[in-house]
Amino acid sequence: GFIAPNNFATADMICHVGATNAMAAAPVKAGGKIEYQWTPWPTSHKGPIIEYLANCNGPCETVDKTKLLWTKISATGLINPTSMTNGYWATDQMIANNNSWTSVIPANIATGNYVLRHEILALHAAGQANGAQDYPQCFNLAITGTGTDKLTSGVLGTALMKATDPGVLFDLYSAFTSYTIPGPALYSGAVTISQTLPAAPTATATGVYTV
Repeated sequence: GFIAPNNFATADMICHVGATNAMAAAPVKAGGKIEYQWTPWPTSHKGPIIEYLANCNGPCETVDKTKLLWTKISATGLINPTSMTNGYWATDQMIANNNSWTSVIPANIATGNYVLRHEILALHAAGQANGAQDYPQCFNLAITGTGTDKLTSGVLGTALMKATDPGVLFDLYSAFTSYTIPGPALYSGAVTISQTLPAAPTATATGVYTV
């Protein structure tokens, strides 16, 4: 399912409906890449793909998600307004890459336990009030590196977007040349990369990993 704009101010917007804390974390180095694999995404559900990071300031397994402060570390929206019908969007690029997406953990993030929030905002019905569809997912990360930024400031998950934001109330079928990605400003250390088809995974892991 999805989160509708009339629920953007509720706890369901943070990590999806009824989300509870994961009991495991994926280790990653600051500056490293995270690859997300979606099930087949509908071509009609065009829109931006956005990532946020929040410091748990302790174990993410027990943190209160409603108190996490989110920093936008990656955002891709409208890539080309004319190259295909209704524009070529981040979601189109994801579909072309076998429904996969990659983002970079900024190199200056300090060692610690963080929650990564990855979302797609589908705009196929966003031309009418309460029509946009948000699909957030969260993952625990144990980040290690030499960076010093602990992301002490940020935005609560319930305040990331509003129903009236221009990037939320948006007519995908109108004549447009630009798009404003909703949410707070992009992190100063954010890294934008070219999306390429990821290699097959070589390892898996289970269990709790903390730093």
